[in-house]
Amino acid sequence: MTGLRRGYADGPCGQIHYRFASARKPAARTLYALHQSPKSGLSFEPFLVAASDDRDVVAPDYPGYGMSDRPAAEADATIELYAAACWHVADALGHRDAIDLIGHHTGGLVAVEMARQRPDRVAGIVIISALILTDEERASFREYFTPVPLDDAGTRFKVMWERINIHAGPGMTLRMKASSMLENLMGGDAYEWGHMAAFANSARFEGQLRSLPHRITIINVDDELQAATRRAGGLVRNGALVERPDWGHGLFQASTAEVASFVKAALQP
Repeated sequence: MTGLRRGYADGPCGQIHYRFASARKPAARTLYALHQSPKSGLSFEPFLVAASDDRDVVAPDYPGYGMSDRPAAEADATIELYAAACWHVADALGHRDAIDLIGHHTGGLVAVEMARQRPDRVAGIVIISALILTDEERASFREYFTPVPLDDAGTRFKVMWERINIHAGPGMTLRMKASSMLENLMGGDAYEWGHMAAFANSARFEGQLRSLPHRITIINVDDELQAATRRAGGLVRNGALVERPDWGHGLFQASTAEVASFVKAALQP
């Protein structure tokens, strides 16, 4: 894709792969795009290019996803680790000034944790779908996302494809679904570690949101977290909840220009 480049940085589990698009006319803060589970920075490729007209845009793959090295064990795969890995990328790229963050699903947890780890290095945050879960919902999601064992019938892959189709958002084409499937497969047997890390962190997420002074915009799209996200409306100290039921899974590919414009407007000082 024109304007898109890739690289690696050293991180806590080995190498961290990232995609980036350099600003055509630099004028705004660098933006880091943080993916959902079990995906990777691949989900953001069109968005990176569209949003880079006035800023550098970077999309790291968390440890164990995309082309980044995997943690040694599932217990090591945490939101804290993912956030630290993203800071390794920022440091390697020389992004010392404050950056903006956009996080999708798991990426919202990672964005908040990045701000918690280095509050002075983060300016604005956009979260798409927030995991403000009840205990019952958390248990239900854990059960739903229990890894499917490999078998000769290919059950794991059938389940993955069925779920992609069930949760596909507006405008998500067959080619986009195939790309989503590829991202799942790149996680290997550890493909659900990120979901489990997210559910473990979600119990603390409400308090973390309340504590941050940063400007936070939460976008509620039409997906499985719509009701949970709506609960986040009154939690942020400086920000807003915006309803966008016309967006869903695949929004960074299906509605690229509109999403890029909306996100950049939300991040303006």
